Amino acid sequence: MRPLRYSINVTLDGCCDHREGIADEDIHRHAMENIAQADALLFGRVTYQMMEEAWRLATRTVVMPEWTEPFARTIDAAKKYVVSSTLDRVDWNAELVRGDLGKAVQRLKQESGKGLLVGGVKLPLALAELGLIDEYEFVVHPRLAGHGPTLFAGLSKRIDLKLVSRLEFGSGAVAMRYEPRR
Repeated sequence: MRPLRYSINVTLDGCCDHREGIADEDIHRHAMENIAQADALLFGRVTYQMMEEAWRLATRTVVMPEWTEPFARTIDAAKKYVVSSTLDRVDWNAELVRGDLGKAVQRLKQESGKGLLVGGVKLPLALAELGLIDEYEFVVHPRLAGHGPTLFAGLSKRIDLKLVSRLEFGSGAVAMRYEPRR
């Protein structure tokens, strides 16, 4: 069974707006390593469309710094599953996931492989509610944003976590990995 890992960038005050983090070479390298350790990415519609716009090599119109290219190649090539009830189709090496979220993700987890990596805000909340996330990684940036969105807003029950690793970056950001206490 493949584990489902969640990774998100977040400011010290809990903001997970992708524009508020420190977008440097170390953070991108770390994200690229996370993607490389998974068989596929799992996105909701909003995250999928945001990532596709920024990182799909064939259609990218924005010039990115040269040091982002390894990340761009890695995410561009990755298999993607997109949970959406509003999209009619996806491409960019992607497949739509429809129907019962819990059953669909359980099926994906039951396949053999290295794991699945989920990002975003709303989909991980639903997956946490279902108890399907096997590892949480919070890359905490030394910044106060003063706004949201925030992580797990509306979570119906507390989830206790156990710290399993910690990695500090030159920027002062810290990646902390946790597993649910079961």
